[in-house]
Amino acid sequence: MEPAAVLGVRLGEAIVARNLGGRVTPAVIKDLAWIVHLHEEKAPDADWFEIAVIHHTDCGSALLADDDLRAGYAARGGWDEQTSLKMAVLSSKTVQEDVAKLRSTPELAPGIGNIAVGGYAYDLATGKVTTVVQ
Repeated sequence: MEPAAVLGVRLGEAIVARNLGGRVTPAVIKDLAWIVHLHEEKAPDADWFEIAVIHHTDCGSALLADDDLRAGYAARGGWDEQTSLKMAVLSSKTVQEDVAKLRSTPELAPGIGNIAVGGYAYDLATGKVTTVVQ
C-alpha cells in the first residue's frame, strides 16, 4: 500500500513514514519529535499539520499473531516475542492504540496539542479509507 497515492498527496505535500504494520514505535516517535521540533523552531506561525495513522486490511504483519511464525521471526533476530506481537496489525484496535500512544507521548509535547492525530483503515479490496479515530 502506498499511503501518498491512496490519499492523493503529491510529492512535497506530506511527509510519509512507513514501517512494518504501520505501528507507532519508538523510532516513529523519534522521527515525529524531530518534525514537531522543526515546526516549533523554524515555522512557529505556520499552520500545524495532521498525523495520520493508517493501517490496511490483509496486512502481512497480522501473521505475527501466529505463535509459530512469531517465535521463528523473534528467534531469527534475537528479538523479544512479545515486542514482535505488538507489530501485528489485527484490527481497528491497533489504529486506536497507536493514536492514543501519539496523543499521550511526552516526546511530542507541547506541539502535539496543536496537531490533529487521526486514525484510518484502508481496505485493499475496495480502495476505501475509513476513519477509525478522529
